[in-house]
Amino acid sequence: MSTHILEFAIASLLIELTPGPNMAWLAALALSEGRRAGLSAVAGICVGLLGIGSLAAFGLASAIDNTPYAYDILRYAGVAFLLFLAWEGWRGAAAGEVAPMGNGAAFRRALMTNLLNPKAMAFYVVVLPLFIVQGGGNITAQSFILVAIYVFVATFVHAMIVVFASFLRPYLVAGPYEQLVRRLLAVSLALVAIWFFWGTRR
Repeated sequence: MSTHILEFAIASLLIELTPGPNMAWLAALALSEGRRAGLSAVAGICVGLLGIGSLAAFGLASAIDNTPYAYDILRYAGVAFLLFLAWEGWRGAAAGEVAPMGNGAAFRRALMTNLLNPKAMAFYVVVLPLFIVQGGGNITAQSFILVAIYVFVATFVHAMIVVFASFLRPYLVAGPYEQLVRRLLAVSLALVAIWFFWGTRR
């Protein structure tokens, strides 16, 4: 089991380093509102991934994944939510001022985004079982251990993104370039939503 855990941790790290909706949104949030809001969003992502992982460990996510309509509903809802965030960011930049959403709102939005993330669900259903050791103990217990490892790796990567983006914030989101940067972030998030829609099709 220990070898499988190491291999799974490496696979999780490589997957999390691949650009996705969480990465783009966290960078935009940390740039626009700072480290505290970004870390609140990281906590929301963590809870969302734990929630989907718990469903996977109990086998419910597999049933959802095998039901085309349920998968598509999650997929469309997730993309729509990302596009809404992009539109909101563009609208705020156009108005010349962006009201901070606050730490609680950042947490809730991150939670919602990940509960509507079919890519995360598919990872738990398709990739995670590959690292289950047959005859290595209770399968549900093994699943929870792997879920915890994945969430830890994802949380670490996301936290580093927030720290790096918040470090760049004084240099990018300030002065005459603020509106331009916010608009570029909004467009980037919309492009990620489109990429997410294309990448999760089946």
